[in-house]
Amino acid sequence: MLPEKAVLCWLATVDARSRPNVSPKEIFAQVAEDHLVIADIASAQSVRNIRANPAVCVSLIDIFLQRGQKLEGSARIIAPDQADFPVLVAPLLEMTGGRFPIRHVISVHIARRSAIRAPSYAFFPERSEEELRADAYRTYGVQPISTNPLSE
Repeated sequence: MLPEKAVLCWLATVDARSRPNVSPKEIFAQVAEDHLVIADIASAQSVRNIRANPAVCVSLIDIFLQRGQKLEGSARIIAPDQADFPVLVAPLLEMTGGRFPIRHVISVHIARRSAIRAPSYAFFPERSEEELRADAYRTYGVQPISTNPLSE
């Protein structure tokens, strides 16, 4: 399954001339163990690239634990007039509440998964998740909502 705390995924594509493109996507859902759907809200370059070359890589990171997953596979673009669009767009619409127009669904078949870990995991293997998370909070200058005095 996907990292629970990943709020963005990064979709890497390659165009017909082999130029890479990486762009953030905030509306995505895993619909099966080997299937991820991503909303095309403003993804014209990603859509063009996938139509030219379906090979993709998706990275999902929990920024506070600095670990996640890399998903490699192939993608296809599902337009609103295609039969499977209503089923595939449903979890994305649920996430957005209709706030964004979804032009297409980027349907990713996941062929390979691998772990992504920050170098600190190798250099400081004795550190706990709590220590790693506290370090990230300090680095990013943030606090969890539950301990943030402004949230009361």
